[in-house]
Formats: sequence, C-alpha cells, structure tokens
Amino acid sequence: MTTSHWGQLLLLGALWGGSFFFARIAVAEIPPLALVLYRVSIAALVLHVWLRINSISFMPALARSGSFLILALLNNVIPFSLIFIGQTAIGAGLASVLYATTPLWTVLTANLLTADEKLSASKLAGVALGIVGAATMIGPGFLSNFGGPTWAKFAVIGAAISYAFAAVFAKQFRDMKPVVVATGQLTASTVLMTPIVLLLYEPRDIVSSNISIWMAVGTLAILTTAFAFILYFNLIASAGATNASLVTLLVPASAIILSTTFLGERLELYEFFGLALIISSLVVVDGRFLRWR
Repeated sequence: MTTSHWGQLLLLGALWGGSFFFARIAVAEIPPLALVLYRVSIAALVLHVWLRINSISFMPALARSGSFLILALLNNVIPFSLIFIGQTAIGAGLASVLYATTPLWTVLTANLLTADEKLSASKLAGVALGIVGAATMIGPGFLSNFGGPTWAKFAVIGAAISYAFAAVFAKQFRDMKPVVVATGQLTASTVLMTPIVLLLYEPRDIVSSNISIWMAVGTLAILTTAFAFILYFNLIASAGATNASLVTLLVPASAIILSTTFLGERLELYEFFGLALIISSLVVVDGRFLRWR
C-alpha cells in the first residue's frame, strides 16, 4: 500500500473506533436496531445531498440496485444483527477479538474468489499477529469473558465472515465513485432496515427527547458512517479487499485510545504492548520493511 492508503486506513480506524464511543451514548435511550436504522438512513440522506450539491449522478447505483441490496446485506444488515445477537451472551472483550478476525477471513475469501489477492505467508503472519495484538489490548477482560455459549461466538464470527465477503463483493464497484458506492449501500441498508424496525418497535420506543443523544446519533451517522464508508470503498478500489479489511485490527486500538483521551481512562501497560503488536502486524502485512531487510 502507498503512504496515502496507510493514512486513509488510520483515519478510518479512528472513525470506526469512535463509532463505539458514540453508539455507547446513543444506545442508552435508543434500541440497537433502531439505532442502526438511524445511522444508515441519516448517512444516506447526507450523501444524497452531497451528490446533488456536487452534480454527481446516482443513476449508476440505481441501475445496479440488486447488487447494492446484496452489499447492504453483507456489509450492514447481517453483521450488525449478528454482533448485537452475539453480545447478548458474551462479553465485549471477546466479541472485539472475534470481530478482529475479519482480515483473516478476508485473506482466505479473496484467495478463493479473486485473481489479484492471493494468499501469502506475510499476509497470514501479519493477520495472526494483529489478532493476538487485539486480544492483548483487551487484556484480563478478554480472559475473564472467554466463556459463554458457542452459538454466540459463532454469531460474531459469522459477522466477521460476512464482512469478508462484503469486502470482496465490493470490488465489483471499482468502476464507480466511492461516494456513489457508499450512498448506494447505505440507501439499500435503509430500505432493508426500515420494515424490520417498524415491525419490532412502536414509534414512541425509538424517539428520544435528549439532545445529547441526537448529537451522538448525528455524529455516528455523518462522520463514522457516511464519511467513513467513502474512505472504505476508496481503499477497496485502490488497495484491495484484504488491505481495506485491516481496519478491523485498528478499531479496538482506536476505541481504547479515544476512551483514554476523552473519558479519562488510563492506558495500561498490556494495552501499550497490544498496540505495538498491532502496529507490527500492519508492517508485516505491508511487506515493504521485510523486503528492505
């Protein structure tokens, strides 16, 4: 990857790490699946306005609406639902580490389904090192939360596998502008999530009068979803599915750093060590330093 790709990856990791911070605030008063709908629908609306202001046509996405419904299922609806279901029975530490296995599944999926992202020893070694780093950052909490029913663990792993297929599937949209791809996916996610939320909740159950809750929802939708997915699809188009999926290794580190910075939490020694392992894993996957050596 180029220096620009690494910069985008780090920014994306910070944004998606921040999504846990803002979701934690919003979910206090808004049901999880309703929050998903708010997140994707507001983000889709913002991106449609952006397209209109910049005179970018949405028609190419409409022409491939079936493909965007599949992308929305793989990249939003299925993984969001599986993660929520899994976290009803297992701890957040274990769920985060299982989520961080996404690059491993992406490496394997890309090797099977693509011609330009074949398996390599450096990719496997780097991803394995990153997963260990993510587990280390969780620290004692990971070990204490290691229990729980098998089905819940498979649910989160299923979400990681769904993300892997989504990353590979999204490569077919490389001929489209990343902002159009992001708008298409989020619009399709809104179409899919709306009947689910209307079926499960009464209108009074999904509305809050707390302004801080809506500020968190807005930030979650605009920064960590609309803008973040533009970065994500640009990375897939220019750097490949495997490289783009490395962001999931950065998310736990980003979330912990943000909570330390803004919530006054103290970074422990094992968290520094885990962060060092994650950085090392990215260097190994990139391969340039090893080739130089």
